[in-house]
Amino acid sequence: MGCCSSASSAAQSSKREWKPLEDRSCTDIPWLLLFILFCIGMGFICGFSIATGAAARLVSGYDSYGNICGQKNTKLEAIPNSGMDHTQRKYVFFLDPCNLDLINRKIKSVALCVAACPRQELKTLSDVQKFAEINGSALCSYNLKPSEYTTSPKSSVLCPKLPVPASAPIPFFHRCAPVNISCYAKFAEALITFVSDNSVLHRLISGVMTSKEIILGLCLLSLVLSMILMVIIRYISRVLVWILTILVILGSLGGTGVLWWLYAKQRRSPKETVTPEQLQIAEDNLQALLIYAISATVFTVILFLIMLVMRKRVALTIALFHVAGKVFIHLPLLVFQPFWTFFALVLFWVYWIMTLLFLGTTGSPVQNEQGFVEFKISGPLQYMWWYHVVGLIWISEFILACQQMTVAGAVVTYYFTRDKRNLPFTPILASVNRLIRYHLGTVAKGSFIITLVKIPRMILMYIHSQLKGKENACARCVLKSCICCLWCLEKCLNYLNQNAYTATAINSTNFCTSAKDAFVILVENALRVATINTVGDFMLFLGKVLIVCSTGLAGIMLLNYQQDYTVWVLPLIIVCLFAFLVAHCFLSIYEMVVDVLFLCFAIDTKYNDGSPGREFYMDKVLMEFVENSRKAMKEAGKGGVADARELKPMASGASSA
Repeated sequence: MGCCSSASSAAQSSKREWKPLEDRSCTDIPWLLLFILFCIGMGFICGFSIATGAAARLVSGYDSYGNICGQKNTKLEAIPNSGMDHTQRKYVFFLDPCNLDLINRKIKSVALCVAACPRQELKTLSDVQKFAEINGSALCSYNLKPSEYTTSPKSSVLCPKLPVPASAPIPFFHRCAPVNISCYAKFAEALITFVSDNSVLHRLISGVMTSKEIILGLCLLSLVLSMILMVIIRYISRVLVWILTILVILGSLGGTGVLWWLYAKQRRSPKETVTPEQLQIAEDNLQALLIYAISATVFTVILFLIMLVMRKRVALTIALFHVAGKVFIHLPLLVFQPFWTFFALVLFWVYWIMTLLFLGTTGSPVQNEQGFVEFKISGPLQYMWWYHVVGLIWISEFILACQQMTVAGAVVTYYFTRDKRNLPFTPILASVNRLIRYHLGTVAKGSFIITLVKIPRMILMYIHSQLKGKENACARCVLKSCICCLWCLEKCLNYLNQNAYTATAINSTNFCTSAKDAFVILVENALRVATINTVGDFMLFLGKVLIVCSTGLAGIMLLNYQQDYTVWVLPLIIVCLFAFLVAHCFLSIYEMVVDVLFLCFAIDTKYNDGSPGREFYMDKVLMEFVENSRKAMKEAGKGGVADARELKPMASGASSA
C-alpha cells in the first residue's frame, strides 16, 4: 500500500502547529484492515450463494418442483416431478402470473419449465392445446398430456388461468413475463396507499405513459441546465449570488404568474361539449393547478422574506464563491466528480442486488404446505442477509466519503500551493493517489460512524411503518422523535466528517485527531460557520430552485399543450424531483469546495497574519476581505455600529495568530 507509520493523535490541536502538505503518513490502518475483512465477508456471501447453485437457479429459473430449467436435474427425495430432464425447456412459465403475494413479494403461482413463451394471447384451452402441438411447449402441468387439455376434468387446476396473456422471456433471466403489465396494477395500487380511488391511480399511470417522451426530454433538459450552471459558476462566481437572486425572483414570479394564468384560463374554458370522463380529467387538472399556484405563491413570499433578512450577510460568501470559481478553472475534473461517484455506486448497487437475488434462491430444498419446493437457508447462515444489508450502507457511505476526501485533497493542494504554477498536472488524480496510499482507513472509519447512526434510524423507520395505525399516540410520538434526533445527528456527523477529511488532507492525521482539530476550528469560527452554511448553502439552494423552476415551467408549458395527455400531476412531480436530484448532485460538489475553502481560510487566518515568515496562503480576494473586515472592525469599534458583532469573528480569527 506504500504506507508509513501511523500518525500520532496525542498532540492537542490548540497547541500543535498545522503543517499543510508537509508530511504524509498512513492513517487509521486498523480500520482499513477491518474494512478489507468486511469486504472479504461480502465476497464470501456472494461466492457461497453461487457455489450452492443459487446463480443457476436465478439465471435459468426453476419450477415448483425444484428442477432448474435448461438442464438435467437430480431427483429430490419425496418430491414428485423432481429430477426431470429440462434440457429443451429453457423458460419458466407461471400458470397465473398476475397472482402476486404482496407480503412475501413473489408470484403466488405454480411455475413450470416450458420450451417457449406464448407470444400471443390464448383465450381457450383449445388455443393452449394448439400452442403445445405447434411449438412443443406444454403450458399445463407435467402430469397432463396436451391431448388431455380439453377433456380432463383437472384442466381447470393443472392448466394456466384463462385467458393466458401474451408474454416474452426476460433477457438473461429466462422467465416468461406478460407483455402487458396491466395485470400488475393490483401491486401498484397496494404500494400507493394514499390513493383510495383506483380510477385516479389508473389516470395517473396513464398520464405518465402518454407523456413518457416529454418526461425523458425534460430530464435531459435538467441535466443540461445543471452542467451549464456549473460552467457559468466558473466564470461569473463574483456576481453569481446576485445573478441567482435576480433569476430566482424572476423565475418565482414568472412561474407563479403562469400557474395562476393557466388556472384562470382553464376555469373559464367551456365544459358543455366534453364527455363525463374528459370533464373528470379537466377537474383533476384544475384542482392540481390551484394547488400548484397556491404553493408557488407561498413559496415565493417565504423566499422574498429570507432574501430580505440575508441580503447583508454575503461578503465572505461572495469571496469564497469567487475563489471556488478559480478552483474549478484550475481543477476542471472536479465537474465530472459526480459522474465517477455515481458510476461507482451503480456498479456496487448492481453487485449488491445480484447477490441479494442469489441469496433469495440459495439454500436447501424444502417442501412447503402445497407440496412445492422452496429453497431456504438453515442455521446461522440464514442471517447472512443482515450482514449484506450492513454492507450496502457501509460501502455506499465509503464511496461517498472517498469522493469527499478526493475533493478535499485537491482543494487543499490548490489552497496551500502559493505558486499555482507548481500545482500537480492533475490535482484530482494526485488526490486520488494520496487517498489510496494513505487515507483509506480514515475514510472507512468515518463512513462506519455514519453507518452506526443510519442503521438504528432505518430500523426505527421500519418499525414505524409496520406499526402504522396500530400504535398509540405516545408511542408514535416517541418513534418520530427518535427518528428525527437520529436524522439530525447523522447530518451533524456528516458535516463534521467532511471537515475531518479536510483536516486529514492538510495534516495527514488520523480520523479522531482530524475531527477534533476541525471541531476546534469550527467552534472558534462559529459565527462564520453559521453565515457560510446559511448564506452559501442558501445561494446554492437557489441554483437548485432555478433548475427545478426552469424544468418545471418547461414541463407545464409542454404538458398543457399536449393534446393526448390525461392527468399530468404525476409526470410533473417526477420531472421536478429528477431535476432537483440532478442539480443537487452537481451543486453539492460546489458546496463541498466552498466548505473546504472555508476551513482552509479559517486555519490560514488563525496561524498566519501576513507578516514576513507568516504570509497568508489565501487568494487575493480573501486577503481583500480580511483587510476590509479589519477596517470595518476599527470603524465599528469607534462608532459602536451593531454590525460589529458580525465582523468581530472575522477579524479576531485573522489576528489571533
